[in-house]
Amino acid sequence: MNAHLPQVDPSVTAQLVAALTPRLRKRLDAGVGKVAARPARREGDVVRIALDDETDLELHAPGGVVTRAEAIRCGCLLAPDCLHRAAAASAAPVAEPTDPRTAPAPNPVPDAPPTTGPGTASPPTSEPGATDPPTPHGAATPTEARTRATGAAPAAQHTPTPAQRTAATALHDAAAAVLEAGTDGAGAVLQAELLRAAHTARLAGLPRAAGRAVAVVTALRAARGGDPAYRLADLTAALREVLELAHRIPDATGPELAGLRGSARQPYTPDGSLRLYGVFAEPVLSATGYAGAVTWTADPTGRLHTVSDVAPGGPERATGAADRAVRIGDTSLTHRELSRAGLAVSGATVSSAGRLGAGAGVRAVRASGVEWGAEPLDRLWSVPVSEQISRSLRNDQNAREDQDLLFLDVRLVGTVREAAGECLVAECDGLTVRLTAAHDHPALPHRDNLRLLASVPGIRLRVIARLTPGPFPRAALLAVSHPTDPGRHVDLGLDRLGRADLPSATTRQPDLQPGALQPGAEARPHHDPHPDASPPRTPPPPVEDAPVHLLRRRVTQAVSGGRRVLAFPGGREAEVARLRRHGLGTAGELLTELHATAADRGRDAFGRLLPADTGRFVRAWLGAAVYTEFLDRALCAAAWGADLGTAGELTAPDPEVSEAPGAPDPNATKAPTAPDPDATKAPTAPDPDPADPT
Repeated sequence: MNAHLPQVDPSVTAQLVAALTPRLRKRLDAGVGKVAARPARREGDVVRIALDDETDLELHAPGGVVTRAEAIRCGCLLAPDCLHRAAAASAAPVAEPTDPRTAPAPNPVPDAPPTTGPGTASPPTSEPGATDPPTPHGAATPTEARTRATGAAPAAQHTPTPAQRTAATALHDAAAAVLEAGTDGAGAVLQAELLRAAHTARLAGLPRAAGRAVAVVTALRAARGGDPAYRLADLTAALREVLELAHRIPDATGPELAGLRGSARQPYTPDGSLRLYGVFAEPVLSATGYAGAVTWTADPTGRLHTVSDVAPGGPERATGAADRAVRIGDTSLTHRELSRAGLAVSGATVSSAGRLGAGAGVRAVRASGVEWGAEPLDRLWSVPVSEQISRSLRNDQNAREDQDLLFLDVRLVGTVREAAGECLVAECDGLTVRLTAAHDHPALPHRDNLRLLASVPGIRLRVIARLTPGPFPRAALLAVSHPTDPGRHVDLGLDRLGRADLPSATTRQPDLQPGALQPGAEARPHHDPHPDASPPRTPPPPVEDAPVHLLRRRVTQAVSGGRRVLAFPGGREAEVARLRRHGLGTAGELLTELHATAADRGRDAFGRLLPADTGRFVRAWLGAAVYTEFLDRALCAAAWGADLGTAGELTAPDPEVSEAPGAPDPNATKAPTAPDPDATKAPTAPDPDPADPT
C-alpha cells in the first residue's frame, strides 16, 4: 500500500479488478508492487504516477478520494483495459466510509475520523453526476442504500432484509476465501472480492460489517507490503469479526440486529451548556491513513467528552495536530493547551460516544482548568480499579469511547523485557501491572518517554492508560503526572520528557525490585490528595497460567499461512493433552477439530484430491477464535480482580457463533466440539468439567 496515493473507494477497486482478463489477473500482484514503487506527485486533486519516461497514470481524487473507475486514467496503449488502473487502485489506501469505531485497531485510538463533528470531512461516496454502481440481485436500490448509509434507516426494522442476507453471505464467502489462502495467498484478486462484498454490505445497510471487511483488506496490504505497523493480531481480530457478523446477521432480530448493523454516522444531540476541564490529549496515527489528535475533557460530573482533529495524513499530521486550534466555537485553544485548560460551551451537541460537535450554533470560550488531583478530575481516579476493568471488558456496541480508559495510581518498580521490547512494571492497588507504549512509531515520543520513566524506579505517579486484555494486568500508557511537578501532567504521545524532568538521585525514592513489592504496599502518588485513605485491597489470588496461547497460536497461524499450514501433522496431541491437564477440555476439542478440518481432503474415484470443505474449516476456526477471545477477557478480569460474573454475562458470545451463513447442514448451528449447552463462562482455574465460552 502506497500512502502517497489518494484513497480509493472499495467499489472502484472491485470494478477495475473484475474487468481484467484471467491472464491479467495472474499478473496483478506483480503489477501492484511495480506501481507502488513508482514515484507519485500531486497537482491539486490529481496524483500522477510516472510508469516510464512517456507514460503517466493519473488518479483524479476530488476531496482526496477516488470515487469512480473513470477517475483513474492511464496513458498506455492498452488503456482503459490495461493492468495499470487496477494495480493503482489495489496499491492505494482504501477509503473508509463507515463509523470510525468499526474501523481496525492497530492502535488503541480510533482509526478514522468521525463522519460528523469538529475537524473532519467525510469522503463523499460519489461525485456529482456520477451514475449509480450496478446493484447486485436482491440488493437495495441506490436511493434506499444512500438512506441507509447515512444512518437514516428506519428504526422499526426487526428482521434482516433479503439484501442484508445476501450481503452477509457474500461477506462470509469472501472472508472464507481469505482465511483459506492466508496472507501470503490473499493477493489483489481476493482483496478485490472482499471489497466488492464490503460495498454490497454498505449498500444493504450494514456499515459495521463493511467497515470490518475494509479493515481486513487494509491489514492484508500492510502484511504483504512489509508495513512495520502491521499486526497479525489486528488482522485476526478483524477477520474473526467479519465472519462472526456474517453468521449472526441473517438470524438476528430487534436490538441485536441494530447492533450488528452498526451506524455509518453518529447522531449528535443537544446537550445545553457544558463546563469542560481538559484531562489529556493523544495523537492518532492509524494504518488506514488517518492521523491527528484527540483531546479528552471532563464535565463537573466526571463524564468524559472528546474533541478531535483527525483526517487523512501521516506521522507529520499526528505530531502537528496538537498545535492546531480546536474547531469548536471561536476559541483559539490548541489541543495541547486544551488538555491543560478548560472550555465553557453553549449550545453543545454530543454524540452517543461522547464526541463534541461543532455546528454553527455551538459557542465556546476558554476557561480555567484544574489539576488531576482536584475536583472534578480527581473523581476519575476514585473509581475502584476492579470497577474500571469490568466497565472496560463490556462488549457493548453503544459503549462510549472512554470505556477502556483506566485511571490508576501506581508506583514504578522496574522493567521487564518482552518480545516487542521492554515495558514498565508498576505496583497498583496490590497488583503488578505491565505498562507498555501506546504506539511504536518513531515519530511519536511514546517509546522514548517510557525509557526515561524506566530509569527512575520507585517514583509514584498518577497515570491514564488503555486496557490491554490478557491473562495478566496490562495497559498502554497515554499520560502521566509530571515526575517532579504534581500540578502538571505529561501527554506521552505529544510531549517529550527530558532528564531535567526526572527527580534527582537525592530526592528519588529507593529503587524497588518486582519481588520486593508487598501485596498491601501503599501505592498512592506523592501528590495524592487523600493521604489518609484506607490501604489498597488484598490482591486477588493468582490466576492459573492457562496455556490459551496453544490454541491462539494455531488460530493466528491459519490467518497467516492459510488452511494448509494447519494440515501438517505433528505436535497436536501434546498440545491437546496440555490443554486438558489445565482444565481446558473444550480448547483441546476445538484444537483437534481445527487440525482435522484443515487436513480433511478426500479423493475421487481416480485418486485425485477433492476440494477442501472450506465451510467446515471456517466453522472450526471461528469457534476457536471466539473461544480464545472471550477466555482472554475472562482471564483478564480475574487477573485484575474484577467481577467475573458480570464480565462474563456482558461479553458472552452467541452460542451459535460458529455457524456459517448458508451452511448446508441445518444441524450445524453450534461449534462441533462444544458439548456444554451452558457454555457462557470461561474457566480461570483447572476444572475437570470446564465451561465453554463459545
